[in-house]
Amino acid sequence: MNHMKMSNSEYRDYVNQGAPKSKKFVNVVMAFLVGGLICCAGQGLLLLFEHLGIEEQDAATWTAITLVFAGALLTGLGWYDNLAKIGRAGTLVPITGFANAVVAPALEFKSEGLVLGMSSKMFAIAGPVIVFGVIASVIYGLILAIII
Repeated sequence: MNHMKMSNSEYRDYVNQGAPKSKKFVNVVMAFLVGGLICCAGQGLLLLFEHLGIEEQDAATWTAITLVFAGALLTGLGWYDNLAKIGRAGTLVPITGFANAVVAPALEFKSEGLVLGMSSKMFAIAGPVIVFGVIASVIYGLILAIII
């Protein structure tokens, strides 16, 4: 088969022949379960901190800190990748997924040194999200200041 003269549909059929079959239902169920377990762990931490006498807002802050630390630690130990193989998109739960998105590129490039490797690559994936969030916050704040 001449690959240079294929139509789009012929090329799609050719690619689909060699592509592994996706287990969509299993992937969705596992993502739901793993993502749900991460969220339940977060809720459990929040309730634990409140039970220890920490005020609700401070307990929420400590919960976020603990989940970011856990996500970063599990990524550093190589366990978050194993969890992602099982839980697929369920591990993208925002707070632990964000920690993973910051730590994973930094670890990947640590051989290039502290400044040029880890520090410069740390925000390769999460950086645009942070920049967008900061810029959007400034714009929304200016709009709010003008309106009020």
